[in-house]
Amino acid sequence: MLLPYGRNTDRSDYRLVLDEGRGTCSTKHALLAALAREHDRPVELRLGVYEMDGLNTPGVGPVLRRHGMDFIPEAHCYLAYRDVRVDLTGVVEADGQILAFLHEEEIEPRQIGAYKTERHREFVRHWAMARSLEPETVWRAREECIQALSVREGA
Repeated sequence: MLLPYGRNTDRSDYRLVLDEGRGTCSTKHALLAALAREHDRPVELRLGVYEMDGLNTPGVGPVLRRHGMDFIPEAHCYLAYRDVRVDLTGVVEADGQILAFLHEEEIEPRQIGAYKTERHREFVRHWAMARSLEPETVWRAREECIQALSVREGA
């Protein structure tokens, strides 16, 4: 059974994926990374920022167009096993994965909440200011994109 996309009631608690029957890239991959680590498997949880658009993330195109943007920086969590990216949530660009990240780092499953949000907001702030855009306006557009994904998935 494929678990639908949807924010959990506590986005920093990856265990809620099982209780709530849904999750985001962060909670789903953090759950799998924690499980792999419990079994001594060398699986990394990674945080990457990519250019989210209507092609690599179906459902966000209309929102981006309303805001006059072709893409927006989005934080995405995925797994890596022996330096091979493993993305089990369906965000793709080609060959089943995002090809180009603007930023990547390894994180711990416990960092999917506040840490991930802070890193993402910091990236968006710098990105927006470099384009003479208001960071909070860009962040609100990004939140609308996430809402559009939730509606599309029926969460």
